[in-house]
Amino acid sequence: MSMAVAGMLAGMALGFAGFFGGFGAFLLVAALGAIGFVLGRFVDGDLEPGDFFRPRDDRHR
Repeated sequence: MSMAVAGMLAGMALGFAGFFGGFGAFLLVAALGAIGFVLGRFVDGDLEPGDFFRPRDDRHR
């Protein structure tokens, strides 16, 4: 299992533990799962912080 999947599962588990029930819980679990997935990608080395802060005019041609 990759670190991205492990991070996503951890985020989802924290969401269920923190707030259980209703649409708000669904949004909380989805947000924590996405954050865990992105952090897992950072740990795996598949993503770098500069990927989020690159200017729009820096295109690959």
